[in-house]
Amino acid sequence: MNFENMDVVSIRDFTRDQIEEILDRSRAMLPYAKGEKVSRALEGKILGNLFFEPSTRTRLSFESAANRLGARVIDVSQTSTTSIVKGETLADTIRMVEAYSDVIVLRHPHEGAARLAAHFSEKPVINAGDGAGSHPTQTLLDLFTIQEEMGGIEGNNVTILGDLKYGRTAHSLAEALTVFGAKLTFVAPETLQMPKDTVDQVKKLGGDPAITSDIEGVIADTDVLYITRIQKERFPDPAEYQKVAGTYRVDKEMLREAKKDMIVMHPLPRIDEIAPEVDSTAHAKYFQQAFNGIPVRMALLTSVLGVDF
Repeated sequence: MNFENMDVVSIRDFTRDQIEEILDRSRAMLPYAKGEKVSRALEGKILGNLFFEPSTRTRLSFESAANRLGARVIDVSQTSTTSIVKGETLADTIRMVEAYSDVIVLRHPHEGAARLAAHFSEKPVINAGDGAGSHPTQTLLDLFTIQEEMGGIEGNNVTILGDLKYGRTAHSLAEALTVFGAKLTFVAPETLQMPKDTVDQVKKLGGDPAITSDIEGVIADTDVLYITRIQKERFPDPAEYQKVAGTYRVDKEMLREAKKDMIVMHPLPRIDEIAPEVDSTAHAKYFQQAFNGIPVRMALLTSVLGVDF
């Protein structure tokens, strides 16, 4: 398939076949991501990394992916260092970065920013998270992790736990998992349950998600437990955050009820929703999940820039 110059704004922009091709390409990238093989496929290319919201894993994994492939990176991680503080619009900022790079990676606090950037740029734009909206590259690495760890995606019982209202990773993932035939359970306090438009989209895609607030009632039947932190920075009222902070905490005691081969995933950072004692169990896959961002983003960069590795 030809992905050259394609914008990566939403997982909804991909067909199942396209996602499968990216996952296959990601698997081929693993030895390069680990440094076992060397590729200079993107030598001479420049990645424009625009992160107007805090990030560790996404920003660094894009940089690592670019460096592993021989590309250079120009990085902006604070709006205070840009002309945005002078009143420059996002559209004009994108036009400028487009002139200085071959591909733009954008993280922005406002939903819809990536779509706007793609409109104003003739170079490919990759959405690295826009507000409480979408985070398609996280979804792709989540799918890749499930496929690698479970041997496939279809038929797995996936429980998505935590802040499903503001957690953008949960929205895209739920839709993508449905496309791949996974069974979904949404676990959250009533005030943080999955947004209606996401639930409606899952149903439109043929899914029938179970919705509950009781993690203990579903843990025994879960194959993949995907945990999200409570998104404190998204709450308009700090008092509302305090009402739900610490609602769920996964520890070894809870995992005694889980299947031996159940995996625990988390997009990170975690706060207190996963006890550190879980890290040493065979269930914990969230650090491997974080690493998987490198081969997946290597696959995306080479695809949208139209080069082989």
